Amino acid sequence: MKFAYRFSNLLGAVYRRGNLSFSRDGNCVISPVGNRVSVFDLKNNTSETFPISTTKNITCVGVSPDGSVAIVVDEDGAALLVSLITRAILHHFHFHTPVSSVRFSPDGRKFVVTKGNVALMYHAPGKRREFNAFVLDKSYYGPYDETTCIDWTDDSRCFAVGSKDMSTWVFGAERWSNLIYYSLGGHKDVVVGCFFHKDSLDLYTVSQDGTLCVWESDTQPDALVLTQSQDKDRTGEGQEDGEAEVIRGKPGVPKDQERKSVRYKLISKHFFNKDGDFNNLTAAAFHKPSHILVTGFASGIFHLHELPDFNLIHSLSLSDQRISSVAVNSSGDWIGFGCSGKGQLLVWEWQSESYVFKQQGHLNNMASLAYSPDGQYIVTGGDDGKVKVWNSTSGLCFVTFTEHVSSVSSVTFTSSGFVVVSASLDGTVRAFDLHRYRNFRTLTSPQPAQFSSLAVDVSGELVSAGAQDSFEIFLWSMQTGRLLEVLGGHESPVSCLCFSPVQSVLASASWDRTIRLWDMADSWQVKETLHLTSDALAVAYRPDGQQLAVATLNGEISFWNPHTATQTGSVSGRHDLETGRKDTDKVTAKQLAKGKSFTSLCYSADGESVLAGGLSKFVCIYNIREQLLVKKFEISSNLSFDAMEEFLDRRKMTEFGSLALVDDGDVDGDGVHISLPGVRRGDMSSRHFRPEIRVSSLRFSPTGRSWAATTTEGLLIYSLDGTMVFDPYDLDLDVTPLSIRQQLRRQEWASAIILAFRLNEKDLKQEVLETVPHDQIGVICASLPGVYVEKLLGFVAACLEKSSHLQFYMMWAQNLLMLHGHNLKNRSAAILPTLQALQKSIQTHFDSLSKLCDFNMYNIRYAAALSRQRGLKRAAEDDECLSEDMSEASSHTADLMIL
Repeated sequence: MKFAYRFSNLLGAVYRRGNLSFSRDGNCVISPVGNRVSVFDLKNNTSETFPISTTKNITCVGVSPDGSVAIVVDEDGAALLVSLITRAILHHFHFHTPVSSVRFSPDGRKFVVTKGNVALMYHAPGKRREFNAFVLDKSYYGPYDETTCIDWTDDSRCFAVGSKDMSTWVFGAERWSNLIYYSLGGHKDVVVGCFFHKDSLDLYTVSQDGTLCVWESDTQPDALVLTQSQDKDRTGEGQEDGEAEVIRGKPGVPKDQERKSVRYKLISKHFFNKDGDFNNLTAAAFHKPSHILVTGFASGIFHLHELPDFNLIHSLSLSDQRISSVAVNSSGDWIGFGCSGKGQLLVWEWQSESYVFKQQGHLNNMASLAYSPDGQYIVTGGDDGKVKVWNSTSGLCFVTFTEHVSSVSSVTFTSSGFVVVSASLDGTVRAFDLHRYRNFRTLTSPQPAQFSSLAVDVSGELVSAGAQDSFEIFLWSMQTGRLLEVLGGHESPVSCLCFSPVQSVLASASWDRTIRLWDMADSWQVKETLHLTSDALAVAYRPDGQQLAVATLNGEISFWNPHTATQTGSVSGRHDLETGRKDTDKVTAKQLAKGKSFTSLCYSADGESVLAGGLSKFVCIYNIREQLLVKKFEISSNLSFDAMEEFLDRRKMTEFGSLALVDDGDVDGDGVHISLPGVRRGDMSSRHFRPEIRVSSLRFSPTGRSWAATTTEGLLIYSLDGTMVFDPYDLDLDVTPLSIRQQLRRQEWASAIILAFRLNEKDLKQEVLETVPHDQIGVICASLPGVYVEKLLGFVAACLEKSSHLQFYMMWAQNLLMLHGHNLKNRSAAILPTLQALQKSIQTHFDSLSKLCDFNMYNIRYAAALSRQRGLKRAAEDDECLSEDMSEASSHTADLMIL
């Protein structure tokens, strides 16, 4: 159970390519991210990534009308039928060629897949379990070029298919006698979208050159008539089950059928590019009930038009990148936009003209990450020069700092958790305040230097950064921003820095095969020098400061005692990396692994194991005491990345060499230039460029319940799944759920709690704990043995995170800490992850409740001011009435005196 980490979430990437989809209720956006699918809940402001993955990047997603299942298709045509309720894979299928679009019929009985110039109609999978969930019904041949888009009529009787040959084909989903197929022209460029009018066969088509054609049909959907052969098929006299019917579009139609068949007429044509500047239309979506057409362009502009009058509602520019996908939710209020160039996902509410959701990942690779001390936030730095802070619970980014002008090499939190420090290759170290979201300190060196490593001491006062060009370590004061000292002595670039968590000692790793320990309390002198057998790439202190782990270039992880400067153990991890082969490599992955090593290290929260990763798709956890590999995680199975395959694919080999080398050759055909070692071929904007899979940084959560890794895919979160593992403690024959409930009936609370924790079943523990009367909590906590105090405290911390019984669980935590604090203090290293998990849960509830209290306080103030204002108004009205009565009484008195 201790290492039962499972994939939990994917942060740092919100959209890559493919089509966006909204859920049935319109509150969630389903977005393909690489070879995974993420769901963003716009109502609760959370994100979730499914634990499923395809073999290559996803190109299209089709969601059923009831929102229960989705069809996910990757670049090669491999499809998965996924349950959106259980997040499980129901069926595997392969279309064998790339698929351009998938669309379910509105009644949910069929779906159409377009690949090449063919449209294939399948029976949609039912609720019963079937051997073959995808049964081909008909194949439709009409377009001469690749198909691009699909749309169904509201009654699921017909569907339209757009193509790159500038034509749009209307097909009947059944064998109608007056509509088998119909071809529409009128465009001079690729058809991007085709949309049926609500409850009609009228059609709108949009092309890439910014042209909208409005087609009117002379037949209503109810006037479609079935052929006799179709009637026979329905009575069982037609073709056999599973046999696909082929419908081919032919130019010749009989004259008697021509008079009855459905006809289309082009009634109007509109143009988006009216100003003369040509702007490619790249995406389109149509909301039938409100007649709103949304179009996205290559310049990042989108338009909203009301059809059929083509009235422009409004226009807005999102960015300077092309809009890849557009989707409208069921109510028509929210519009989702995906920009693959920037990895951007936006949801726009067009009526109020405001953003509902706006997220963007790092443009380039992530270089570093760090957890906040309470584990609530994760900060990442990327090669695009941005520093992003993510909420680990919701999975969303809430602030982005863009002050750096070059790649961010390292990021970290200070001990307070409210300051983020980042080092960059632009020669600056910057400190950001998470209260006011500003860059309040900028630290620089006397001579320009590229900082490749960073460390902040426990007090948060000393900031150190290592330069990769001058081989020096710079030391600043966070409070004053002044440079305190320049530490020299290394003869090669400084690869990693790490402060001791218990004393003021800095460990620096360098390529000169040494680890130097600098004493910050004694004039910044070198305290010890540890000599290694290879270049040092990463160094990490154990949480108690009694051990150092060092990763070297020869693929080993060595463990050192920093006080005696002696090596206490080592692990050879070269073979555990299992590096994959690149397309351009001529040797096997086994030979390549001899030159690979770990580039990132991190201790677990209890200090008993170490997490390691490098230029590989694997992350390893080693037990330090036994010096053995405990578990290995495969962080990606996406073959769209380079260095994923282990063996040489002979199908990619030609007489001129590898196909990857042929594709990268010169256009004039003079020959293939093979790059020198260390040179990376491929331009980032080239279509042949394939990013290489790698792990750049690893960190354990302070609570020990999860760990994160910055990879080529994004920021991957792996967490413990305690519900799937049964891990009893000190089990006996008498420990059963029946005996535990008997103890509850006898009101033997302490005995019931001990038995429940020995059985160690979550639901049973929660039942026992919540049955205990609140006035008995203090007595029970005082009588518990010490071994059960830690287990109970950890369970309370886990329950407090999701439970609504805040005061009840807070009473348990308070009594446990007050009555057993002295014993827990003696085991501070072991109990630290539990305390940090408790602090994280309390802080989460504090943040949410403080916002709610502030909101209520403002409402109460407004209500009080409003009532006060009304009271004053009433008092003024009463005074006015009283003055009028007095004046009337005085006039009556005067009249009486006159009389």
